[in-house]
Amino acid sequence: MTAPVIGVLALQGDVREHLAALTAAGADARPVRRPAELDDVDGLVIPGGESTTISKLADIFELRDPIDKRIADGMPVYGSCAGMIMLATEVLDGRPDQRGFSGIEMTVRRNAFGRQVDSFEAPVTIAGVPGGSFHAVFIRAPWVERVGAGVEVIGTVTGGPAADRIVAVRQGNLVATSFHPELTGDLRVHAYFVDLVRATPGRRHLRA
Repeated sequence: MTAPVIGVLALQGDVREHLAALTAAGADARPVRRPAELDDVDGLVIPGGESTTISKLADIFELRDPIDKRIADGMPVYGSCAGMIMLATEVLDGRPDQRGFSGIEMTVRRNAFGRQVDSFEAPVTIAGVPGGSFHAVFIRAPWVERVGAGVEVIGTVTGGPAADRIVAVRQGNLVATSFHPELTGDLRVHAYFVDLVRATPGRRHLRA
């Protein structure tokens, strides 16, 4: 079985944790800071962090247009927390100068679950991820308020004050979650994405 090469956008956020989780899930994981490094991957993870900072740094490091083009060409991308915000076509409560990659037709509310002190953990049922509910960690997390016709809701919060909020979606080769699976030690979400990248036609790397 071949190992897909998956990059982690290494501008700000939980880069190291995603690299470790992807490697443990069977990927050849690499940090991506430059367009030339993006050219060498089959898929990309946009980590949690601060979405406005990631937006600014994507411009500074000249990665915005190359990422937009790869998304348009069908490259699989997974965004967690701030990465979900970066993949949304509409962001509520964001900064006026904030720009994302607009890959998933959805409206997300930034910091919807509250400030850092309101961070919490809750079970989430994720379609396509076996093994029961996922113990999800939410840190200044967004939630999804609207999805387009082509977007599949694959995860909602189970129980508690945030019950039934949409926190995981998929549109084609693009996946996003409000929570941080890289902080839990549970590799199932990363394995789900690695399998998606592995199954995508036209991969650039087909080595064992």
